[in-house]
Amino acid sequence: MSRENLVLKVKPEWCKGCNICVHFCPTNVLELDEDNKIVIARPDDCIKCGLCELRCPDFAIYLEGDEDENEK
Repeated sequence: MSRENLVLKVKPEWCKGCNICVHFCPTNVLELDEDNKIVIARPDDCIKCGLCELRCPDFAIYLEGDEDENEK
């Protein structure tokens, strides 16, 4: 599976608002909302590098295959 078929996803109920993923994102895709939960603020800017997934201590953010691609 190529990186362009990956989609950035978040499990907000797992996020503790530590801000680590926001800090490590090289393209500033992520932000914390008013509840200190991660949100994908600029999804089109995501380069799918996986740094957010790698650094998240709570597994609250991850890259997953595109559902359309999985159906093929």
